[in-house]
Amino acid sequence: MRRIGFIGGAVLAAAMLIGMVPTASAQAPLPVPNGFLAGVPQELGNPGGSAPGSNDWSCKPSAEHPNPVVLVHGTGGNRQTNWATYAPLLANEGYCVFALTYGNFPEQPWPLSAIGGMQEISSSAAQLSSFVDQVLAAAGAEKVDLIGHSQGTVINGYYAKFLGGADKVDNVISVAPLWKGTLGNEQASIGRSMRDLGISDAAQAGFPICKACLNMAAGSEFIDNLRAGGVYMPGIRYTNIVTRYDELVLPYTNGLEPGPNATNIVVQEGCEQDISDHLAIAASRRSAMFALNALDSANPRQVPCDPVWPIVG
Repeated sequence: MRRIGFIGGAVLAAAMLIGMVPTASAQAPLPVPNGFLAGVPQELGNPGGSAPGSNDWSCKPSAEHPNPVVLVHGTGGNRQTNWATYAPLLANEGYCVFALTYGNFPEQPWPLSAIGGMQEISSSAAQLSSFVDQVLAAAGAEKVDLIGHSQGTVINGYYAKFLGGADKVDNVISVAPLWKGTLGNEQASIGRSMRDLGISDAAQAGFPICKACLNMAAGSEFIDNLRAGGVYMPGIRYTNIVTRYDELVLPYTNGLEPGPNATNIVVQEGCEQDISDHLAIAASRRSAMFALNALDSANPRQVPCDPVWPIVG
């Protein structure tokens, strides 16, 4: 009897110890910075790496969050510098998070190789298409959700509309989008003016370093092509999150696009102290919570209202 009691006690003790060992789902949450520039020291400390919480290729989506989330950075960014806030936040929420660096110069030495979003948007969208296929295969999922910032928003739109992404995407969440391009409207824009002078997008592709920059001008061939027939695809839910203080998407309303399957959000509506600019909006807790609620509309979270300063957050 003593032996049986000892064995029983040992089993109970072992079970208690096992219960105390943290599992993958019970790990301490990752730190979530609220400043856009937080990604820069991460890149300096881990050149060519990924933001914390992202690109774990063994991650399998849960029943609560069946879609992997793919993060698509903006001009000059990469998979690490652009997503210091979103990657750990989403990972803490139980999402499988992936991010790519597109449109960079991989043949160049670091740090030049870390500067993404420089190539023509159509070729960058093709990179996104290949990356999504890799994510779906690794995760065993049928669809992804896309979150883009700046140039990444129109890359997501191009992928969904022209490269077969409509069948592989549930949500397109756009932070500081430019559906109508930037720097004016179709009647008065850099893109339109250059076309009036006979300078096509093909010629603009020779623009030094940033071939994507003139693609994003209002009235460019790229923007006109994206807008022809509408930028939205049926079956996809679109969420646009913009700031009145955007200094690169001009006017900021160029990111607001109506549609039956679209939600447009201005972060200052209901929170004037959030004066996020084009960069800080990608780290604002308020904009990030809007994005989380778009991903999981059945379980909405309270959206905070905190003071946010341009660039630094």
